[in-house]
Amino acid sequence: MQQNQKKHKLILIGAGGRGKTYTDVARDHLSEDFEVVAVAEPIESRRNYIKEKHGIPADLCFDTWEPLLEMPKMAEVAIIATMDRDHFAPAMKAIEKGYNLLLEKPATPTPEECIALQKAAEKKGVFVLICHVLRYTQFFMALKQIIDSGRLGEIMNIQHLEEVGNTHQSHSFVRGNWGNSERSSFMLLQKSCHDMDILAWLIGKKCTRVQSFGSLQHFTRANAPEGSPERCIDGCPHAEKCPYDAVKLYLKKKTDWFREAATQKVAPTDAEVEEALRTTQYGKCVYKCDNDVVDHQVVNVEFEGGVLVNFTMSAFSRGGRFIRIMGTKGELTANMSSPTIEIFDFEKHDREYIDLKGLNTVDSIVGGHGGGDTGIMLALRDMLNGVPNTSVCDIAESCRNHMIAFAAEESRLSGKVVSMADFEAKYAE
Repeated sequence: MQQNQKKHKLILIGAGGRGKTYTDVARDHLSEDFEVVAVAEPIESRRNYIKEKHGIPADLCFDTWEPLLEMPKMAEVAIIATMDRDHFAPAMKAIEKGYNLLLEKPATPTPEECIALQKAAEKKGVFVLICHVLRYTQFFMALKQIIDSGRLGEIMNIQHLEEVGNTHQSHSFVRGNWGNSERSSFMLLQKSCHDMDILAWLIGKKCTRVQSFGSLQHFTRANAPEGSPERCIDGCPHAEKCPYDAVKLYLKKKTDWFREAATQKVAPTDAEVEEALRTTQYGKCVYKCDNDVVDHQVVNVEFEGGVLVNFTMSAFSRGGRFIRIMGTKGELTANMSSPTIEIFDFEKHDREYIDLKGLNTVDSIVGGHGGGDTGIMLALRDMLNGVPNTSVCDIAESCRNHMIAFAAEESRLSGKVVSMADFEAKYAE
């Protein structure tokens, strides 16, 4: 930060996992740049964590966002990290008050709201930075630089695989907040608008057509082991061999993120976790929840110029992201969890290995999205300071890339190939 430059003030709406993460980065790593001055969060434990960590006075701590956004504007940026279906109302009010937004993805769960958000921000003249955090990882920035350098020639095909991870699926998309589309949003939008955005960014062209297949096939009552109880903690005869046994995942492994989500508390005790396993869906048999989102899906995407992409999202995996980029001059293969990118050069007929060792490229539910969580806060600082950042896109581009996910879901449900021009025209008004 330049000498004598004032700190940028932030307000936080929604202090769950994502809101906590962004403001932790602001306090722990960028305290010379940012100051969190108010918080709105209904869960007392989470609200108090933010209050104490950032030294926020009690009269600027709220259990709902409405009174906070009724006050005079007090910061440059509102971080909105509520649940998916609770993004739109506070986002629109914050825009009306003149706040710039750091808005957790997905921006909204419907195309209509997405477009309304874009129009409101453009009319007010504020920026909305959607948390497509993969753009801000060293891994994907390196891929973008390689593509733009021309080393691979003209890009023809990309195969991209998102391994959701079997236990991540069970925690977040079966038992957890995003397992039911009526409460949150459909799976591809929630989990992989990241990936639709990153693919469009890497290619640098507009999407023209989308086709998708996918279903919920495994995590259903039909696949529950015989004799399994409704809750794992009640003594399941299959617990020892079951990878989804809640007692093992939440009590024995002590994964902080899992435990905090289940209890809705910061640093919960074992007793609080056990209570959650007895009273919430996090303790239910993974085959007996009210989930309805897919557990595996493929998306075929055509971009301008005939660039073709095949994207696979699957729960039945160990977790991570893998990509193969095929161009007219060479082929690139990379694993986000590995420090090495491999390029095969057609002319030289040899392999080159680009070492990313030392960079935070771990893509997991506890890995900070490969450094992207810190990267987006650095990008936010750049935007506020008027410094160009090549990963940043405006709200129009973000919404356009959201539309790929919306169109893919329409294709999955209808069985048809969706023209993006027709799909976007349908919502243009």
